[in-house]
Amino acid sequence: MSTTAKIKIQVKKNPNETNPSLVRRFSRRIQESGNLRQAKSLRYNKRPLSKFNLKKSALHKVAKRKEYERLKKLGKVK
Repeated sequence: MSTTAKIKIQVKKNPNETNPSLVRRFSRRIQESGNLRQAKSLRYNKRPLSKFNLKKSALHKVAKRKEYERLKKLGKVK
């Protein structure tokens, strides 16, 4: 199942059905579809950074390191 797959789940209330039983039936359908399990598994996964953002952060680190070395030579940083 892909990360963008979505299954529409619809439950209609039957005559003489109570609200709690409707909610139970809906919950069961959600669990059977696997959407909840997939959403929980993807909850803390981060997308990998794009090449552009990786290059940008690397250049930023190089510039910060260069600036730190320059300040160190001037005696402004111990």
